[in-house]
Amino acid sequence: MVEDMDRKHLKVISYRNIFWVIPLIFLSLFYLYPLGRIIFISIDRAQGAILTTLSETLFSAYFWRVTSFTFYQAVLSTLVTLCIGLPGAFYLGKYHFPGRDLFRALSSIPFIMPTIVTAMAFDALLGPRGWVNLLLMYIFQLGTPPITFSHTFLAIIVAHVFYNTTIILRIVGDFWGRLDARLTQAAQTLGSSPLQAFTKIVLPLISPAVASASLLVFIFNFTSFGVIMVLGGVKFSTLETEIYYQTVSLFNLPTAAILSLFQLCCTLTFTVLYLYLNQRYTTPLPLRSQNPPLLSLSSIRQKAIAIIVLGVISSWLILPLLACFMRSFVNMDALSSNPQSFSINFTLNHYIHLLKNTDTSVFYGSPIKALIISLSYALSTVCLSLLIGIPTAWLLVDKSPNSQKTMLHKSLDALIMLPLGTSAVTLGLGLIISFNKPPLDLRASVLLIPLAHTLIAFPFVVRSLVPALQSIQPRYREAAALCGASPRQIFFYIDLPLVLRAIIVAAAFAFTISLGEFGATSILTRPEYPTLPIMIFRFFSKPGLSNYSQGLALSSILMLLCAFSLLFIERFKLNPFNFHSTLN
Repeated sequence: MVEDMDRKHLKVISYRNIFWVIPLIFLSLFYLYPLGRIIFISIDRAQGAILTTLSETLFSAYFWRVTSFTFYQAVLSTLVTLCIGLPGAFYLGKYHFPGRDLFRALSSIPFIMPTIVTAMAFDALLGPRGWVNLLLMYIFQLGTPPITFSHTFLAIIVAHVFYNTTIILRIVGDFWGRLDARLTQAAQTLGSSPLQAFTKIVLPLISPAVASASLLVFIFNFTSFGVIMVLGGVKFSTLETEIYYQTVSLFNLPTAAILSLFQLCCTLTFTVLYLYLNQRYTTPLPLRSQNPPLLSLSSIRQKAIAIIVLGVISSWLILPLLACFMRSFVNMDALSSNPQSFSINFTLNHYIHLLKNTDTSVFYGSPIKALIISLSYALSTVCLSLLIGIPTAWLLVDKSPNSQKTMLHKSLDALIMLPLGTSAVTLGLGLIISFNKPPLDLRASVLLIPLAHTLIAFPFVVRSLVPALQSIQPRYREAAALCGASPRQIFFYIDLPLVLRAIIVAAAFAFTISLGEFGATSILTRPEYPTLPIMIFRFFSKPGLSNYSQGLALSSILMLLCAFSLLFIERFKLNPFNFHSTLN
């Protein structure tokens, strides 16, 4: 019987070795190869002067100005996100309160909102024609908007915090909630004050989780594209937007490649550090069960503080989206003609006009066509992400006896995260110049944009599936193997049913990411085949109240699609923000 088990185990290992081919081919062909092509073409374009271009770029004043601003805005955005997110993470992780599940769901919606929708939302709230300015103009009888928000540094920080607060809430909150409360109780019994117990017991234990979540937020801020371009404007330039400018406006590939490589080296360093921190906070600690009992808010003081903290966070994350949705039903002409009257006339005309757009419009495709295209791309992204993500997650979770994590596991785990930290503009450009001739001429293929979306969604899919696969008890597989089941049968009849919920969550997450992707799509899309974010950007960048109103209506449609997808995910009670390293 032992010999039979050994043969079964060897057969499983051989099947695993076959599955290594799937993620490695995908990442090599559609990620590493395009990046390599950019480097090669850039050197070729430089005609032997690549070292001169390198020195001129790296030692130029504009490079250090762009680099310093990229780090500055990312660090400041991360610190503000921590200040807002940590109090909410404490209450979300430790306490039960009415509407807790709803708060978790609603606070997660901004993270999956497309950049252009966020721009429209904040403009509808704080812009020159936003609710706050209109209200102040009405109260104080002003003729001009008193608040200047659009195209300011404040707009960049606010949007980044709006996006990333949920990462702190979910990662730190989940870890904080699993800390054993008996540790602080013992410290207080020995004479420590609550503050001393927090600083000497709780803070050291949660610090790796806080550092890991902060680094993830920093990576997203460091590679931010749409927020800087749409809300920041031409006055602010980061490495990401400068790559776009050098590529699209100047077609200066050598300089763009140098900037991309510098950014890639930075994000690779951050990713390695992030994986190291994940190993730190996923090592065994004094934790409770995965579903610990939550505390109750007993005193009036506790309830008052919780209401203030959770109310501020909820308002911060929900008001911009609500402002955009409400504004899409308002007659803009009436408000603009006499803002001091603050008379609100609700209408459905903005949505009706979306249906009347034709192909002869100044936009190359109608909004309805953009909706159909976006849904088609999203469904294709789901299929590709699951086709690649399921075997990859299965590889990273090795439950076989006496298994050792190899260097290949660690390399693959880091490689999976790299597309998240790579310039979306660089990815899009790399795909175009790499697959522009037979046998892989994909320039006119409908697969090019789903492939780019899959590169971005793939890490989220793997991170959603790995915890579910880790929870499968090895004895289930061993029992099936003893009964004569083959590795294929074990996968389809044991593993797959147990992780079906996680697969549905991963599919919904990939669908939502594809719907809202803007950076790579802005490079790859053809004018006559726009996606919803591209169409919204066209509305937003054109003058006139009619275009602005239709942009708000289309933003609301995309916002509702993303919100319903996330609420669907939350229904399964799985954490879609699980970015923990699998190599612990």
